[in-house]
Amino acid sequence: METFKLRSNPRSPASVILAGLDQAAAGRGVEVIHGSTVATNALLERKGARTALVTTAGFEDVIHIGRQNRAELYNLTPLLRSPIIPRSMSFGVGERAYFDGTIAKSPSAAELARLKTRLRRARVQSIAICFLHAYRNPANEKLVAAALGGLGYLCTSHDVCPEFREYERSSTTLINAYVGPLMDKYIAELERGRHRIAIMQSNGGFMSTKEARRHAIRTVLSGPAGGVVGAFEVAKLSGFSRILGFDMGGTSTDVSLCDGQPRETLEASIDGLPVRVPMLDIHTVGAGGGSIARVDEGGLLRVGPESAGADPGPACYGKGTHATVTDAHVVLGRIARNQLIGGEMHLDTARAATAVDSIAHQLGISRVRAAQGILRVANANMERAIRLVSVERGHDPRDFALVAFGGCGGLHACEIAQELGIRTVLVPEHAGALSALGMLLASHVRDYAAGVLNRSDFEREFLRLERVAKKESPGAAIVRSADIRYSGQSYELTVPWDPADPAAPFHQQHQRVYGYSNRDRSVEIVTIRVRARLDVQKPTLRSQRPRSRPPKKPDVRRIHSAGAWRDTPVYPRSSLTAMAIRGPALVLDYGSTTLVPPGWTFSVDQVGSLKMRHGR
Repeated sequence: METFKLRSNPRSPASVILAGLDQAAAGRGVEVIHGSTVATNALLERKGARTALVTTAGFEDVIHIGRQNRAELYNLTPLLRSPIIPRSMSFGVGERAYFDGTIAKSPSAAELARLKTRLRRARVQSIAICFLHAYRNPANEKLVAAALGGLGYLCTSHDVCPEFREYERSSTTLINAYVGPLMDKYIAELERGRHRIAIMQSNGGFMSTKEARRHAIRTVLSGPAGGVVGAFEVAKLSGFSRILGFDMGGTSTDVSLCDGQPRETLEASIDGLPVRVPMLDIHTVGAGGGSIARVDEGGLLRVGPESAGADPGPACYGKGTHATVTDAHVVLGRIARNQLIGGEMHLDTARAATAVDSIAHQLGISRVRAAQGILRVANANMERAIRLVSVERGHDPRDFALVAFGGCGGLHACEIAQELGIRTVLVPEHAGALSALGMLLASHVRDYAAGVLNRSDFEREFLRLERVAKKESPGAAIVRSADIRYSGQSYELTVPWDPADPAAPFHQQHQRVYGYSNRDRSVEIVTIRVRARLDVQKPTLRSQRPRSRPPKKPDVRRIHSAGAWRDTPVYPRSSLTAMAIRGPALVLDYGSTTLVPPGWTFSVDQVGSLKMRHGR
């Protein structure tokens, strides 16, 4: 396996990808699975297409009203989440379908002609169509979509999210329309190359570029999803099936939990906006190597979520002026001038010191204490994220191994693990490119759903979905599941489908999640789901016996760790063996750096992962 990195170009991300593929393929056309943050960044930065929402008359405010849930229960002045489109870009249509799918009213040709004129005058680039109860009968959505053809990128709720709950369905369809034109353009640029491209989905599988253009919403966490798959598969070879994934990159950190298998969710949100499609359960925080440190109005040190990005990047990259997490590591000696990307990238250590000095001056402390403070605040942000996916969901983090990857993960993993009581940390080989490895280990996956609340024809609906799945994914294995709840409940659990007794898996899952179940209480089947999985040829991860002889005498660097300056051995990862070595130490790899604090031991295991243990 070969890995290399190219510096990204936010103005033309596809050009860098194509350059990297040409370099890797040496002029040959190859099959590629690609994970992208184009949709995610467009949504987070509110830089999507000029989008209109066409909805049932009287429901134009559904996106702005949302739910009445309070994310910050005790905050008396919470910041309002601004929708991705203004109220003026919501358009009502005189149509109506009842809950059972009966079409009570269809829009007239004259009304549709007027709507088309209004949308053209609004200079829309993309249109989301979401009508009441269209998941039961999409006839009116299809009628309007045909009438508005040619105005731009167009998507309908019955295609993007055919499920009940008006707000979540509207939000998901609108986000798909908002990022769709950008993904469409980006994928078109990728397809100009000589390579056959597949796109990673947020659910841990991949899909064709044609599918990604139609369902851009399914790519919003495609890069992190690859990391979850890669971390889980590599950890299994090291003997760990219960892991906490810790993926720290340049802008953000993605955390996940795998208890025997990666967790999925249908209740994800991106920047406070609900996304109702199957996704791996990943929580993202704005803490990465490029996260900017600042002193707020109250004189407190803050780190992130603002990031220096790839351009200008951290101050040590030579262009930025703000102190970042990476600059703090440089000041503390943990990242040397010629350390990154195998020595190919040279850092401006004096510029990093100047940037951290600006924070130190505002706080009235030394440069070293300021750098320490930046890292402690960043660690606290990431610890909270790990507690959210573990403690707040009924899991004790001490029962899991922490699998750290991404360019910065190894620099923070042991310190964070120690705070959480986690005793084992794994840093896989090629940790800086583990998300890419995870994509190579993924399967082709398509998800289909149908709302069936107040219906009983489940088998007919399953067969309908399976016909579509088999047509679009010939040869794929089909798996059925359903969203079920007790009558009167507001939320469901997704469980495997048991045709003999659909409620049995639900009772078991309800007992495990909530601690109780009631087999005498009636249940409601809300949504049925079909997943088509087509396994493809994947690389084989082989176990290997590491060398047993001790490594050569390492270089020594003076770094700041565990509250003091220490002469610290620096080991190239390739020199390590199965013999345990006591920290402190720095372990250098092409795309990542790992800090081993005092009190930890480390060695390389049978699959090349760096295994660190705290205590005896």
